[in-house]
Amino acid sequence: MSKRNDSNYREVYSTERGTICPVCGKAVDKCSCQADRRAVPLGDGNVKVRRETKGRGGKTVTTVSGLALNADEIKTLLSELKRRLGGGGALKDGVIELQGEHCELVIEELVKRGIKAKRAGG
Repeated sequence: MSKRNDSNYREVYSTERGTICPVCGKAVDKCSCQADRRAVPLGDGNVKVRRETKGRGGKTVTTVSGLALNADEIKTLLSELKRRLGGGGALKDGVIELQGEHCELVIEELVKRGIKAKRAGG
């Protein structure tokens, strides 16, 4: 019996097509699954802005969670917020982390963009 006829066989790499997408079976560069996953919103739309210091060596970080935007839109928003605030930041699991305490400024910027945000925490 050939491996290709076995139900447990799944092609992972082909010398002709390169790496194969496990979902659709097409070459990764021609895969439409990745585009579909990037279009899915990461949050629930309940946007919360909070100040955190736990587990950060005493450093203050402003986090923005619950944004109902896809990954590309969140990255764009992150870069615009970093530019506006003049600081650094990162995107971790759909949560924007900005260095420093900027809760009020972040809420103002989100409201300007039509995103309803709440201050969370103390």
